[in-house]
Amino acid sequence: MTSQILASPSSPRFHLVHPSYPTVLGEPCSDSLRAIEGTVDLVVLGVPDHALAGQLKMAASRGDGAALVFGTAHGVGSELASIATEAGLLMCGGGSMGYLNVARGIRAIGYAERSPLTPGGIALLTQSGSMFSALLRTHRRLEFSVIVSCGQELVTTMADYLDYALTLPETRVVGIIAETLRSADAMQAALARAAAQDVPVVALTVGSSPTGRAFVAAHSGAIAGEDAAWEALFSAYGVHRVDSLDALVDTLEVFAVGRRVRRGSTGGLASVHDSGGERALVADRADALGVVFADLSPTTRERLASHLDPGLEPSNPLDVWGRGADTETLFTACLEALAADADVAVVAAGLDLVEEYDGDDSYPRAIRSVYERTNKPVVVLSNSAAAVDQSQAAPLRRLGVPVLEGTDSGLLALRHLLDAAKRQPVAPAPVVNENRAAQWRGRLAAGRLDALGSMALLRDYGIDCAPTLEVLTTAKAVSAADHIGYPVVLKTSNSGVPHKTDVGGVQIGLRDATAVRSAYRDLATRFGPRVIIQPHVRGEVEVSLGIVRDPLVGPLVVVAAGGTLVEVLHERVVALPRLAKASAGSMLAQLPRLSSVLAGVRGAGAADVAALTAAIAATAQLAFELADHLEALDINPVVCGHQGAVAVDALVIPRMRI
Repeated sequence: MTSQILASPSSPRFHLVHPSYPTVLGEPCSDSLRAIEGTVDLVVLGVPDHALAGQLKMAASRGDGAALVFGTAHGVGSELASIATEAGLLMCGGGSMGYLNVARGIRAIGYAERSPLTPGGIALLTQSGSMFSALLRTHRRLEFSVIVSCGQELVTTMADYLDYALTLPETRVVGIIAETLRSADAMQAALARAAAQDVPVVALTVGSSPTGRAFVAAHSGAIAGEDAAWEALFSAYGVHRVDSLDALVDTLEVFAVGRRVRRGSTGGLASVHDSGGERALVADRADALGVVFADLSPTTRERLASHLDPGLEPSNPLDVWGRGADTETLFTACLEALAADADVAVVAAGLDLVEEYDGDDSYPRAIRSVYERTNKPVVVLSNSAAAVDQSQAAPLRRLGVPVLEGTDSGLLALRHLLDAAKRQPVAPAPVVNENRAAQWRGRLAAGRLDALGSMALLRDYGIDCAPTLEVLTTAKAVSAADHIGYPVVLKTSNSGVPHKTDVGGVQIGLRDATAVRSAYRDLATRFGPRVIIQPHVRGEVEVSLGIVRDPLVGPLVVVAAGGTLVEVLHERVVALPRLAKASAGSMLAQLPRLSSVLAGVRGAGAADVAALTAAIAATAQLAFELADHLEALDINPVVCGHQGAVAVDALVIPRMRI
């Protein structure tokens, strides 16, 4: 620890403290923190857990600015948090590996790391200590502005470190490795700031979000799943999500080393390969991962054809390997032709940048030549990290050409690069109708809404609902059916039956008074006399809309297939209310199977997508206005026909206050 602090390039003024040694590494030591005159910016506590509280109290009483806790703080975490918070003392840890502020020349870590470190564009914030160490020691020599081992975040959270990283002009991209989410409001504010500054954030989450623990009564919660909070949060703020360290590193390199795709570009990827097999591999994986290849113009295809050997097609992705003659000229010409195409946003050399035993450097020379003749991003896309010759990769990276070390991880990085150009501004907060919100907050505070109250809530927020009457006798059921018009549906209105279909509490397609009498008697016998009656609403597709409350992030809007399609399509999308309100249509676009059904299949007509989109936006508005008073809401199904989208059932669960 001491040797690392002493190695800080900024040569900060420091004081060593040890109760037993007058010197350490040749530097004088004080026997106590009390012996140091004046306050210090940072107190680094490399002491046993049982001594942490006493030392932190001493630092707080002195008015020191911050503390770094390496120890696990076992059994004393809450006490440390209280001491630091009351004193206004910032604290990194406990359980932190420390941090390296490379941009400002500070090494506050507890073990030996590579030195010196070249400042660069990556800010990395990680709750995993081993990943902190691993990414400092990669062969790729990642270059950081700041890298922080956040530890337990007893006081200072990842959101605080993100805020700081965004103040550093060196920061071009932020990487996050998170096991859990703390201080959700602060994280949202920091992510909004990153989006406003156009600094990409790349996130790898491990373990489950706490969302699933809160979902006990609503189908929407089961549909959303435990990962919903991360998904909604990242979607709202344009965070680029990855699922492995390889993908994280490749994506960080794309944003830190290379050029960005021009804002607003809708173009795709173009790649050149020296192997038909590897070209096919990249094409297959790109299709699976949603990476779009550019549609080459006839002019570009003619230009490519003039350079290719007979039998090779001028396509994208492009296989150029024929006789293998004049490799540099061939690759340069083909890469340049692709870079010049208007629909090409990124140019990739799909090569295994292997060690060449004959000293041939045709590939790097061709890549450098093309990079210097275009302003578009140029990358190397290798299919295996094991095959990348780092002596060839390093000069390309210094030039500004990312060298991506895996088929899937590299393609995902390129997808994120393309997506960043199309990212929309963060959606503004919806305007709240205070009178409406106050009315329904009061009703929710009084307890769970019955069937009529639930439908009234939906109607008040602009969601079209099926006419609904409640009856208590057989005669009233028949009279209501005559009034509504046959066929009708009867449902138990017993408040103890939240999911009526699951227990046989729904009778559909009742075409006359005799059928209504029989259905009412059955429901009344099994569940009680309170029954609701509705017209039998028919449509092309059933959709489920819902709201679930994450304990940290708050309400989430959930859209999925409804009715029997839930088990068939296995699709759902979640969003924060502000995003769902602004982009309800794009939420549907993220459900390709449901969207295809809505468009009409096997002769069925198209459903009214505009009406469904309006219902999603209305649900988001409801979620936003009643956020603190609503635990969950199921609107299932919403029946989508040729004209209109009609809610026929709703379950409203108020948030219980203790």
